[in-house]
This record gives sequence, C-alpha cells and structure tokens, in this order.
Amino acid sequence: MRLDIPDHKILVHQIRLPILWGDMDALGHINNTVYFRYMEQARVDWITTIRGEVTNAEDGPVIANAFFNFYRPLVFPGEVLVKLYVGDPGRTSIDTFVTVERADEPGSPYAAGGATLVWVSTGEGRPVPLPEPIRALKGTPALPGADVPPALPPR
Repeated sequence: MRLDIPDHKILVHQIRLPILWGDMDALGHINNTVYFRYMEQARVDWITTIRGEVTNAEDGPVIANAFFNFYRPLVFPGEVLVKLYVGDPGRTSIDTFVTVERADEPGSPYAAGGATLVWVSTGEGRPVPLPEPIRALKGTPALPGADVPPALPPR
C-alpha cells in the first residue's frame, strides 16, 4: 500500500548524508531500514537547530507512526539529500515528511516517507504541548521560497 505525501507541507530543513558501504543489503542496494535512519537524522538535526536539543529533562518527541514509499533503489557510493517537510502542527503532535534524493540528482526522489511526532513529558509519559518554535509553524504557507513540491512518481 502506498501512502501519499500531502500537497500542503512546509519545507523546514534539509541535510546531506553519505551513502555508506555497510548500508547495502545482499542485493547491492541500500537496505530499507537505512531510509528510516536518514529520516530520523533529518528530524534530529532540524529539532536541534531550532531548539538546541532534541530531548531534555522535561520533554521530547516520540514516534507515533512511520512509513516509506520506495521508488527506486539507492546504491553505494554517493550522498543523499534528505528534505524534511512538516504539516500544520497540532497541540501535541506534528506530521513530518521527507524525500530522499541522490545529491547528484536533485529533485528526483528515490523514496518519500513520513512520521508523526508526539511531544511527551519524560517524567509522566503523557503528551504535552509542542515546543514554541514548532508551534510557531502553524499557518505557515506551504513550501515557502522558491522550492516546489517534489515530483513524485505516478502511481
């Protein structure tokens, strides 16, 4: 089953990561679990950039769900460009989405995925309001600046 990436999303961050030899599986392409690490690293880098830390003694994000759509295989060697988008934040959660492209083929996704982050009290394990820098994204126009939605392969 393919899950669609919504049209309304805000580009908030991008990161370049190396494709490592050890990321390949027996078929010679990057194992599907590595894409989830790419997505995680983009989220961690973004949250650290806007908040200074991912978690602290009071709160932090947990993943409520995650998915990926794979369009074509990535292979070693190379570098990926992971673009991180978010939907409008709720009170305690926010939907995040990524596209994974080869850095030498910008605008041509190899995969796209997403995850819902829920902000949780570390002491109580209960949802708490999102940090202010994330809440401040509410109502931000989709795809600010010159960036355009990535052209996802047809179904």
